[in-house]
Amino acid sequence: MQELHLLWWAVLLGLAQACPEPCDCGEKYGFQIADCAYRDLEAVPPGFPANVTTLSLSANRLPGLPEGAFREVPLLQSLWLAHNEIRTVAAGALASLSHLKSLDLSHNLISDFAWSDLHNLSGLQLLKMDSNELTFIPRDAFRSLRALRSLQLNHNRLHTLAEGTFAQLTALSHLQINDNPFDCTCSIVWLKTWALATAVSIPEQDNIACTSPHVLKGTPLSRLPPLPCSAPSVQLSYQPSQDGAELRPGFVLALHCDVDGQPAPQLHWHIQIPSGIVEITSPNVGTDGRALPGTPAASSQPRFQAFANGSLLIPDFGKLEEGTYSCLATNELGSAESSVDVALATPGEGGEDTLGRRFHGKAVEGKGCYTVDNEVQPSGPEDNVVIIYLSRAGNPEAAVAEGVPGQLPPGLLLLGQSLLLLLFLTSF
Repeated sequence: MQELHLLWWAVLLGLAQACPEPCDCGEKYGFQIADCAYRDLEAVPPGFPANVTTLSLSANRLPGLPEGAFREVPLLQSLWLAHNEIRTVAAGALASLSHLKSLDLSHNLISDFAWSDLHNLSGLQLLKMDSNELTFIPRDAFRSLRALRSLQLNHNRLHTLAEGTFAQLTALSHLQINDNPFDCTCSIVWLKTWALATAVSIPEQDNIACTSPHVLKGTPLSRLPPLPCSAPSVQLSYQPSQDGAELRPGFVLALHCDVDGQPAPQLHWHIQIPSGIVEITSPNVGTDGRALPGTPAASSQPRFQAFANGSLLIPDFGKLEEGTYSCLATNELGSAESSVDVALATPGEGGEDTLGRRFHGKAVEGKGCYTVDNEVQPSGPEDNVVIIYLSRAGNPEAAVAEGVPGQLPPGLLLLGQSLLLLLFLTSF
């Protein structure tokens, strides 16, 4: 009720206000119209009556729309801004226009647009953004526009569109996306499938064409040939994993992330150790193990060495390097992740209790894994668990007692969905 009173006062105030000097204001067909087109304006003029429902600012020289640009006209239903020089639409420029039904931003230079403002325009029916410089549209840009009937995005610089971009537009009947420089890679295949199946009218389909790669240049999206596309998959293995290995403290731990997918996925390592989290985009070293130019590293040989082939080496592995090591592979079709928890413990320090119980709980479920060339291959999506036991010098009792129920002999790879690797290392 209070909101209605405020709105009523805004209308009364609007009736008493004069029209901005460069504009013409009046009533036509029951609409309160403010016509400011062709006035050579470089900014939205102040002083509009609050009851204005249609505002035309077309064919001016507006360079941008700042926050609160239309705060004076909360009842606006139609806003025409075509043929200006708008490059940026700031956050909050349009968000207050909850009654808006038609918005024309075509024939500008827009490259920076506050897409989140559209979430407040749930009554919008017409959106014209053609002939701009748009290069990217967020997947959820149109999520609130369930009343939208016509969407024009043609003649922009869009290279791709995220799958599901139009999924929430349940009232859409007309869509123009022609004359964009689409990259016809795996990320655009969904658009071909959707366009062929939808009831939405999509004109000029021969001009919805590929710009790249070169072999597909000029090919209409509707005739795009099948592409070899697959989402990423990963398998994480590690060395040392040899039965009965004897190594000194400060050995090199090697993890290998075997990645598959088309297009070739980008590999990223996420490492959580006692001192914090380390993020590495692979590779960060060359084949010689030295840091690549431009890679942030404290020395020429980084503490964690990520190679282009998917391997991660941790020289001088010790207690400070304990933690969770995750490899994440991402391409246009999705992502996949695999992790391993690594603990270095001397018998009696407690590492066996925590991680050991975790393993035995999975082992009871009868789940397994397999090994290939001494590299552990997980059989399920859950994390691997590796405990590396460091034997005390001169203490033969460091090994697990053979024959004790619930325990296993030294050096044996335990098989389970979580993997427990007992490597008894000799310290000197």
